[in-house]
Amino acid sequence: MSESAFWESADAHLVRYGAPFTPRVIERAAGPYVYDSDGNALLDFTSGQMSAVLGHSHPAIVEAVSRSVANLDHLFSGMLCRPVVELAERLADTLPDSLSRMLLLSTGAEANEAALKMAKIATGHFEVVSFNRSWHGMTGGASSATYSAGRQGYGPMGVGLYALPTPDGYRSPFRREDGSYDWEAELEYGLDAVDRASSGSIAACLVEPILSSGGIIELPQGYLARLREWCDSRGALLVLDEAQTGLGRTGLMYAFERDGVVPDILTLSKTLGAGLPVAAVMTGAEIEERCHERGFLFYTTHVNDPLPASVALAVLGVIEREGLVARAAELGVLLRTRLLALQDEFEQIGDVRGRGLLQGIEVVDDRATKAPAESFGVEVTEASLRRGLHMNIGQLKGMGGVFRIAPPLTVTDDELHRGIDILADAMREVADGSARA
Repeated sequence: MSESAFWESADAHLVRYGAPFTPRVIERAAGPYVYDSDGNALLDFTSGQMSAVLGHSHPAIVEAVSRSVANLDHLFSGMLCRPVVELAERLADTLPDSLSRMLLLSTGAEANEAALKMAKIATGHFEVVSFNRSWHGMTGGASSATYSAGRQGYGPMGVGLYALPTPDGYRSPFRREDGSYDWEAELEYGLDAVDRASSGSIAACLVEPILSSGGIIELPQGYLARLREWCDSRGALLVLDEAQTGLGRTGLMYAFERDGVVPDILTLSKTLGAGLPVAAVMTGAEIEERCHERGFLFYTTHVNDPLPASVALAVLGVIEREGLVARAAELGVLLRTRLLALQDEFEQIGDVRGRGLLQGIEVVDDRATKAPAESFGVEVTEASLRRGLHMNIGQLKGMGGVFRIAPPLTVTDDELHRGIDILADAMREVADGSARA
Protein backbone atom coordinates (compact mmCIF):
# COMPACT_ATOMS: atom_id res chain seq x y z
CA MET A 1 0.00 0.00 0.00
CA SER A 2 1.40 3.40 -0.96
CA GLU A 3 1.67 6.10 1.68
CA SER A 4 -1.09 8.16 0.04
CA ALA A 5 -3.34 5.10 -0.06
CA PHE A 6 -2.51 4.41 3.59
CA TRP A 7 -3.72 7.84 4.68
CA GLU A 8 -6.80 7.62 2.45
CA SER A 9 -7.69 4.30 4.07
CA ALA A 10 -7.04 5.71 7.54
CA ASP A 11 -9.31 8.68 6.82
CA ALA A 12 -12.01 6.36 5.51
CA HIS A 13 -11.99 3.73 8.25
CA LEU A 14 -10.52 4.98 11.55
CA VAL A 15 -12.40 6.68 14.35
CA ARG A 16 -10.57 9.79 15.47
CA TYR A 17 -10.13 9.84 19.23
CA GLY A 18 -8.33 13.05 20.12
CA ALA A 19 -5.24 14.77 18.79
CA PRO A 20 -4.32 14.51 15.10
CA PHE A 21 -2.10 11.64 14.01
CA THR A 22 1.63 12.23 13.57
CA PRO A 23 2.15 12.60 9.78
CA ARG A 24 4.44 9.58 9.46
CA VAL A 25 3.71 5.93 8.75
CA ILE A 26 5.58 3.98 11.43
CA GLU A 27 6.96 0.62 10.33
CA ARG A 28 9.07 -0.60 13.26
CA ALA A 29 10.74 0.41 16.51
CA ALA A 30 13.90 -0.56 18.37
CA GLY A 31 15.52 0.89 21.49
CA PRO A 32 14.79 4.61 21.77
CA TYR A 33 13.88 4.94 18.09
CA VAL A 34 10.84 4.45 15.88
CA TYR A 35 11.28 4.21 12.13
CA ASP A 36 8.93 5.53 9.47
CA SER A 37 8.16 4.13 6.03
CA ASP A 38 10.98 6.18 4.47
CA GLY A 39 13.50 4.64 6.86
CA ASN A 40 13.88 7.79 8.95
CA ALA A 41 14.83 7.18 12.58
CA LEU A 42 12.82 9.22 15.08
CA LEU A 43 14.24 9.51 18.59
CA ASP A 44 11.29 8.74 20.85
CA PHE A 45 11.23 11.22 23.74
CA THR A 46 7.73 10.13 24.75
CA SER A 47 8.55 6.43 25.33
CA GLY A 48 5.57 5.53 23.18
CA GLN A 49 2.58 6.75 25.20
CA MET A 50 4.86 7.53 28.18
CA SER A 51 5.10 3.78 28.71
CA ALA A 52 8.09 2.10 27.02
CA VAL A 53 10.54 2.51 29.91
CA LEU A 54 12.86 -0.11 28.40
CA GLY A 55 12.66 1.34 24.92
CA HIS A 56 11.09 -0.58 22.06
CA SER A 57 11.56 -4.30 21.36
CA HIS A 58 13.74 -4.94 24.41
CA PRO A 59 15.06 -8.53 24.15
CA ALA A 60 13.74 -9.48 27.60
CA ILE A 61 10.23 -8.36 26.66
CA VAL A 62 10.38 -10.08 23.28
CA GLU A 63 11.46 -13.30 25.01
CA ALA A 64 8.75 -13.06 27.68
CA VAL A 65 6.00 -12.43 25.15
CA SER A 66 7.20 -15.18 22.80
CA ARG A 67 7.46 -17.72 25.60
CA SER A 68 4.08 -16.84 27.08
CA VAL A 69 2.24 -16.85 23.75
CA ALA A 70 3.74 -20.23 22.94
CA ASN A 71 2.92 -21.76 26.32
CA LEU A 72 0.40 -19.89 28.45
CA ASP A 73 -1.09 -16.52 27.52
CA HIS A 74 -4.74 -16.54 28.69
CA LEU A 75 -6.87 -18.47 31.15
CA PHE A 76 -10.40 -18.67 32.48
CA SER A 77 -10.62 -15.79 34.96
CA GLY A 78 -11.12 -18.18 37.88
CA MET A 79 -7.85 -20.00 37.25
CA LEU A 80 -4.40 -19.06 38.58
CA CYS A 81 -0.91 -19.58 37.20
CA ARG A 82 2.60 -19.22 38.60
CA PRO A 83 3.56 -15.93 36.81
CA VAL A 84 0.64 -14.08 38.45
CA VAL A 85 1.47 -15.20 41.97
CA GLU A 86 5.18 -14.59 41.39
CA LEU A 87 4.46 -11.07 40.13
CA ALA A 88 2.30 -10.30 43.17
CA GLU A 89 5.16 -11.39 45.42
CA ARG A 90 7.79 -9.47 43.42
CA LEU A 91 5.76 -6.26 43.42
CA ALA A 92 5.04 -6.57 47.13
CA ASP A 93 8.79 -6.92 47.75
CA THR A 94 9.36 -3.51 46.11
CA LEU A 95 6.71 -1.80 48.26
CA PRO A 96 5.99 -1.08 51.95
CA ASP A 97 4.40 -3.95 53.88
CA SER A 98 1.00 -2.25 53.78
CA LEU A 99 0.85 -2.73 49.99
CA SER A 100 1.05 -6.49 49.78
CA ARG A 101 -1.93 -7.61 47.67
CA MET A 102 -2.28 -7.29 43.90
CA LEU A 103 -5.08 -7.22 41.35
CA LEU A 104 -3.60 -7.68 37.86
CA LEU A 105 -5.43 -5.90 35.03
CA SER A 106 -4.76 -4.41 31.60
CA THR A 107 -4.88 -0.60 31.55
CA GLY A 108 -4.45 2.39 33.82
CA ALA A 109 -8.08 3.40 33.46
CA GLU A 110 -9.14 -0.12 34.44
CA ALA A 111 -6.83 -0.06 37.47
CA ASN A 112 -8.25 3.28 38.61
CA GLU A 113 -11.78 1.97 38.11
CA ALA A 114 -10.99 -0.97 40.36
CA ALA A 115 -9.25 1.23 42.94
CA LEU A 116 -12.24 3.57 43.19
CA LYS A 117 -14.65 0.66 43.54
CA MET A 118 -12.45 -0.81 46.28
CA ALA A 119 -12.32 2.52 48.09
CA LYS A 120 -16.10 2.88 47.92
CA ILE A 121 -16.92 -0.60 49.15
CA ALA A 122 -14.19 -0.55 51.82
CA THR A 123 -15.26 2.80 53.30
CA GLY A 124 -18.97 2.66 52.63
CA HIS A 125 -18.63 6.15 51.13
CA PHE A 126 -19.10 7.31 47.53
CA GLU A 127 -17.46 10.73 46.97
CA VAL A 128 -14.18 11.11 45.02
CA VAL A 129 -11.66 13.97 45.05
CA SER A 130 -9.01 14.57 42.38
CA PHE A 131 -7.10 17.47 40.83
CA ASN A 132 -8.68 19.91 38.41
CA ARG A 133 -6.03 19.00 35.79
CA SER A 134 -6.07 15.28 36.47
CA TRP A 135 -5.98 12.46 33.94
CA HIS A 136 -6.92 9.02 35.28
CA GLY A 137 -8.44 7.35 32.22
CA MET A 138 -11.30 7.38 29.76
CA THR A 139 -13.65 4.78 31.23
CA GLY A 140 -16.65 5.69 33.41
CA GLY A 141 -15.32 6.16 36.93
CA ALA A 142 -11.81 7.10 35.82
CA SER A 143 -13.09 9.74 33.41
CA SER A 144 -15.34 11.13 36.14
CA ALA A 145 -12.17 11.80 38.15
CA THR A 146 -10.43 13.30 35.09
CA TYR A 147 -10.65 17.08 34.72
CA SER A 148 -7.96 18.04 32.21
CA ALA A 149 -10.06 17.04 29.19
CA GLY A 150 -13.08 15.12 27.98
CA ARG A 151 -15.81 16.39 30.28
CA GLN A 152 -17.97 18.28 27.82
CA GLY A 153 -20.71 16.82 25.68
CA TYR A 154 -21.34 13.56 27.55
CA GLY A 155 -23.92 14.58 30.12
CA PRO A 156 -23.62 14.11 33.90
CA MET A 157 -20.41 12.47 35.10
CA GLY A 158 -21.94 11.22 38.34
CA VAL A 159 -22.44 12.50 41.85
CA GLY A 160 -19.97 13.24 44.62
CA LEU A 161 -17.11 14.39 42.39
CA TYR A 162 -14.89 17.21 43.62
CA ALA A 163 -11.74 18.86 42.28
CA LEU A 164 -8.81 20.35 44.17
CA PRO A 165 -6.77 23.15 42.56
CA THR A 166 -3.72 21.67 40.88
CA PRO A 167 -0.61 22.84 42.80
CA ASP A 168 1.01 24.66 39.88
CA GLY A 169 3.72 26.75 41.52
CA TYR A 170 4.42 28.55 38.25
CA ARG A 171 0.91 29.89 37.68
CA SER A 172 -0.94 29.68 40.99
CA PRO A 173 -2.37 33.00 42.32
CA PHE A 174 -1.66 31.87 45.90
CA ARG A 175 1.45 33.83 46.90
CA ARG A 176 3.21 34.79 50.10
CA GLU A 177 4.31 38.38 50.72
CA ASP A 178 7.70 37.65 49.15
CA GLY A 179 6.03 36.34 45.99
CA SER A 180 6.81 32.67 46.63
CA TYR A 181 4.19 30.01 46.04
CA ASP A 182 1.92 29.39 49.06
CA TRP A 183 0.81 25.84 48.39
CA GLU A 184 -0.37 25.35 51.97
CA ALA A 185 -2.92 28.16 51.65
CA GLU A 186 -4.03 26.88 48.25
CA LEU A 187 -4.49 23.33 49.52
CA GLU A 188 -6.43 24.45 52.60
CA TYR A 189 -8.64 26.60 50.38
CA GLY A 190 -9.36 23.60 48.16
CA LEU A 191 -9.98 21.20 51.04
CA ASP A 192 -12.35 23.68 52.66
CA ALA A 193 -14.27 23.98 49.38
CA VAL A 194 -14.56 20.18 49.18
CA ASP A 195 -15.71 19.93 52.80
CA ARG A 196 -18.40 22.54 52.18
CA ALA A 197 -19.71 20.69 49.12
CA SER A 198 -19.36 17.16 50.53
CA SER A 199 -22.22 15.24 52.09
CA GLY A 200 -19.67 13.76 54.49
CA SER A 201 -19.06 10.65 52.42
CA ILE A 202 -15.54 11.00 50.99
CA ALA A 203 -14.38 7.57 49.78
CA ALA A 204 -11.14 8.41 47.99
CA CYS A 205 -8.69 11.08 47.05
CA LEU A 206 -7.15 9.97 43.74
CA VAL A 207 -4.03 11.89 42.67
CA GLU A 208 -0.78 11.56 40.70
CA PRO A 209 2.48 12.42 42.55
CA ILE A 210 3.47 14.27 39.37
CA LEU A 211 0.64 15.28 37.07
CA SER A 212 1.79 14.39 33.57
CA SER A 213 -1.04 15.30 31.20
CA GLY A 214 -1.76 18.16 33.59
CA GLY A 215 1.52 19.83 32.62
CA ILE A 216 4.31 18.01 34.56
CA ILE A 217 3.19 19.43 37.90
CA GLU A 218 5.12 18.06 40.86
CA LEU A 219 3.43 18.06 44.25
CA PRO A 220 5.36 20.22 46.76
CA GLN A 221 7.05 18.32 49.57
CA GLY A 222 4.61 18.15 52.46
CA TYR A 223 1.56 18.15 50.19
CA LEU A 224 0.95 14.39 50.28
CA ALA A 225 1.42 14.32 54.05
CA ARG A 226 -1.33 16.93 54.51
CA LEU A 227 -3.58 15.07 52.06
CA ARG A 228 -2.94 11.84 53.97
CA GLU A 229 -3.94 13.56 57.21
CA TRP A 230 -7.11 14.99 55.66
CA CYS A 231 -8.15 11.61 54.22
CA ASP A 232 -7.59 9.83 57.52
CA SER A 233 -9.70 12.35 59.44
CA ARG A 234 -12.63 11.76 57.06
CA GLY A 235 -12.42 8.00 56.76
CA ALA A 236 -11.29 8.25 53.15
CA LEU A 237 -8.57 6.32 51.33
CA LEU A 238 -5.57 7.93 49.65
CA VAL A 239 -5.15 6.45 46.17
CA LEU A 240 -2.01 7.24 44.18
CA ASP A 241 -1.98 6.82 40.42
CA GLU A 242 1.63 6.05 39.46
CA ALA A 243 0.91 5.03 35.87
CA GLN A 244 3.70 7.29 34.62
CA THR A 245 5.82 7.82 37.73
CA GLY A 246 6.18 4.22 38.91
CA LEU A 247 9.06 1.80 38.31
CA GLY A 248 12.00 4.15 38.32
CA ARG A 249 10.85 6.94 36.01
CA THR A 250 11.45 9.69 38.62
CA GLY A 251 14.75 8.33 39.93
CA LEU A 252 13.01 6.39 42.68
CA MET A 253 11.20 3.08 42.28
CA TYR A 254 7.97 4.91 43.15
CA ALA A 255 7.51 8.67 43.27
CA PHE A 256 5.76 8.57 46.65
CA GLU A 257 8.98 7.36 48.28
CA ARG A 258 10.35 10.92 48.22
CA ASP A 259 7.59 12.05 50.57
CA GLY A 260 7.52 9.05 52.88
CA VAL A 261 3.73 8.90 52.52
CA VAL A 262 2.33 5.45 51.75
CA PRO A 263 -1.03 5.32 49.95
CA ASP A 264 -3.87 3.00 50.90
CA ILE A 265 -4.12 1.93 47.27
CA LEU A 266 -1.50 2.25 44.52
CA THR A 267 -2.30 1.90 40.82
CA LEU A 268 0.37 1.01 38.27
CA SER A 269 0.08 0.64 34.51
CA LYS A 270 2.03 2.15 31.59
CA THR A 271 5.56 1.59 32.93
CA LEU A 272 4.70 -1.82 34.39
CA GLY A 273 4.16 -3.21 30.90
CA ALA A 274 6.99 -1.27 29.22
CA GLY A 275 4.63 -0.44 26.36
CA LEU A 276 2.30 -3.45 26.55
CA PRO A 277 -1.12 -3.34 28.28
CA VAL A 278 -0.39 -4.32 31.88
CA ALA A 279 -1.78 -2.74 35.03
CA ALA A 280 -1.99 -3.54 38.71
CA VAL A 281 -3.77 -2.38 41.82
CA MET A 282 -1.79 -2.79 45.06
CA THR A 283 -3.36 -2.52 48.50
CA GLY A 284 -3.08 -4.00 51.97
CA ALA A 285 -4.50 -7.09 53.64
CA GLU A 286 -7.01 -5.18 55.77
CA ILE A 287 -8.56 -3.31 52.85
CA GLU A 288 -8.54 -6.38 50.59
CA GLU A 289 -10.24 -8.52 53.22
CA ARG A 290 -12.87 -5.87 53.93
CA CYS A 291 -13.60 -5.52 50.21
CA HIS A 292 -13.90 -9.28 49.81
CA GLU A 293 -16.23 -9.60 52.80
CA ARG A 294 -18.49 -6.92 51.34
CA GLY A 295 -18.67 -8.54 47.91
CA PHE A 296 -16.09 -6.66 45.83
CA LEU A 297 -16.56 -7.61 42.17
CA PHE A 298 -14.12 -6.90 39.33
CA TYR A 299 -14.36 -10.08 37.30
CA THR A 300 -13.04 -9.27 33.82
CA THR A 301 -11.96 -11.30 30.81
CA HIS A 302 -8.25 -10.63 31.27
CA VAL A 303 -7.93 -10.35 35.05
CA ASN A 304 -4.82 -12.23 36.26
CA ASP A 305 -3.80 -13.30 32.75
CA PRO A 306 -0.44 -15.10 32.38
CA LEU A 307 0.89 -13.01 29.46
CA PRO A 308 0.79 -9.59 31.17
CA ALA A 309 2.16 -11.15 34.36
CA SER A 310 5.11 -12.57 32.43
CA VAL A 311 5.76 -9.21 30.79
CA ALA A 312 5.67 -7.34 34.10
CA LEU A 313 8.05 -9.87 35.65
CA ALA A 314 10.46 -9.27 32.77
CA VAL A 315 10.21 -5.50 33.25
CA LEU A 316 10.98 -5.75 36.96
CA GLY A 317 13.90 -8.05 36.20
CA VAL A 318 15.48 -5.66 33.68
CA ILE A 319 15.03 -2.65 35.95
CA GLU A 320 16.77 -4.48 38.79
CA ARG A 321 19.57 -6.07 36.75
CA GLU A 322 20.45 -2.93 34.82
CA GLY A 323 20.16 -0.56 37.78
CA LEU A 324 17.69 1.62 35.91
CA VAL A 325 16.27 3.40 38.95
CA ALA A 326 19.65 4.88 39.83
CA ARG A 327 20.30 5.46 36.12
CA ALA A 328 17.10 7.52 35.82
CA ALA A 329 18.18 9.65 38.77
CA GLU A 330 21.60 10.21 37.18
CA LEU A 331 20.17 11.02 33.75
CA GLY A 332 17.58 13.25 35.38
CA VAL A 333 20.33 15.53 36.65
CA LEU A 334 21.85 15.68 33.16
CA LEU A 335 18.46 16.35 31.57
CA ARG A 336 17.64 19.15 34.00
CA THR A 337 21.03 20.78 33.44
CA ARG A 338 20.44 20.81 29.68
CA LEU A 339 16.88 22.13 30.04
CA LEU A 340 17.95 24.95 32.37
CA ALA A 341 20.61 25.90 29.82
CA LEU A 342 17.89 26.10 27.19
CA GLN A 343 15.86 28.30 29.50
CA ASP A 344 18.83 30.67 29.73
CA GLU A 345 18.96 30.82 25.94
CA PHE A 346 15.28 31.08 25.07
CA GLU A 347 12.93 33.67 26.55
CA GLN A 348 10.06 31.45 25.44
CA ILE A 349 10.85 28.87 28.14
CA GLY A 350 9.00 30.08 31.19
CA ASP A 351 9.48 27.11 33.50
CA VAL A 352 11.41 23.84 33.85
CA ARG A 353 10.01 21.20 36.18
CA GLY A 354 9.77 17.50 36.94
CA ARG A 355 11.99 14.73 38.27
CA GLY A 356 14.27 12.05 36.85
CA LEU A 357 13.29 11.14 33.31
CA LEU A 358 9.88 12.79 33.54
CA GLN A 359 10.47 16.49 33.04
CA GLY A 360 8.74 19.31 31.26
CA ILE A 361 9.25 22.79 29.93
CA GLU A 362 6.44 25.31 29.66
CA VAL A 363 6.75 27.66 26.71
CA VAL A 364 5.19 31.12 26.81
CA ASP A 365 4.95 34.13 24.54
CA ASP A 366 6.04 36.48 27.30
CA ARG A 367 8.07 35.37 30.31
CA ALA A 368 7.09 38.41 32.39
CA THR A 369 3.33 38.03 31.93
CA LYS A 370 3.42 34.24 31.40
CA ALA A 371 1.12 34.75 28.42
CA PRO A 372 0.34 31.31 26.93
CA ALA A 373 2.16 30.48 23.69
CA GLU A 374 -0.41 30.01 20.96
CA SER A 375 1.80 28.54 18.23
CA PHE A 376 5.44 28.40 19.35
CA GLY A 377 5.24 24.95 20.91
CA VAL A 378 3.37 23.43 17.98
CA GLU A 379 5.91 24.82 15.51
CA VAL A 380 8.80 23.51 17.64
CA THR A 381 7.16 20.07 17.73
CA GLU A 382 6.93 20.04 13.92
CA ALA A 383 10.49 21.31 13.50
CA SER A 384 11.77 18.65 15.91
CA LEU A 385 9.99 15.91 13.98
CA ARG A 386 11.61 17.04 10.73
CA ARG A 387 14.99 16.70 12.44
CA GLY A 388 14.31 13.24 13.83
CA LEU A 389 12.88 13.84 17.33
CA HIS A 390 9.37 12.92 18.38
CA MET A 391 8.11 15.23 21.14
CA ASN A 392 4.80 15.62 22.90
CA ILE A 393 3.30 18.98 23.80
CA GLY A 394 0.23 19.40 25.96
CA GLN A 395 -1.83 22.55 25.66
CA LEU A 396 -4.31 23.11 28.46
CA LYS A 397 -6.56 26.13 28.80
CA GLY A 398 -4.84 29.02 30.55
CA MET A 399 -1.35 27.52 30.20
CA GLY A 400 1.43 27.73 27.69
CA GLY A 401 2.40 24.61 25.80
CA VAL A 402 4.16 22.07 28.03
CA PHE A 403 6.65 19.68 26.47
CA ARG A 404 6.59 16.34 28.30
CA ILE A 405 10.07 14.84 28.06
CA ALA A 406 10.16 11.15 28.98
CA PRO A 407 12.77 9.12 27.07
CA PRO A 408 13.24 5.43 27.95
CA LEU A 409 15.21 4.63 31.09
CA THR A 410 17.61 2.75 28.81
CA VAL A 411 18.51 5.89 26.84
CA THR A 412 22.26 6.58 26.61
CA ASP A 413 23.97 9.85 27.50
CA ASP A 414 24.67 10.47 23.81
CA GLU A 415 21.04 9.83 22.83
CA LEU A 416 19.81 12.16 25.55
CA HIS A 417 22.19 14.89 24.41
CA ARG A 418 21.20 14.31 20.78
CA GLY A 419 17.53 14.75 21.61
CA ILE A 420 18.11 18.01 23.48
CA ASP A 421 20.41 19.25 20.69
CA ILE A 422 17.62 18.63 18.17
CA LEU A 423 15.12 20.40 20.41
CA ALA A 424 17.48 23.37 20.74
CA ASP A 425 17.95 23.58 16.96
CA ALA A 426 14.19 23.41 16.43
CA MET A 427 13.60 26.18 18.96
CA ARG A 428 16.23 28.35 17.28
CA GLU A 429 14.58 27.84 13.90
CA VAL A 430 11.14 28.82 15.20
CA ALA A 431 12.43 31.68 17.31
CA ASP A 432 14.45 33.09 14.39
CA GLY A 433 11.45 32.78 12.10
CA SER A 434 9.24 34.59 14.60
CA ALA A 435 11.81 37.36 14.98
CA ARG A 436 12.03 37.86 11.20
CA ALA A 437 8.26 37.90 10.91
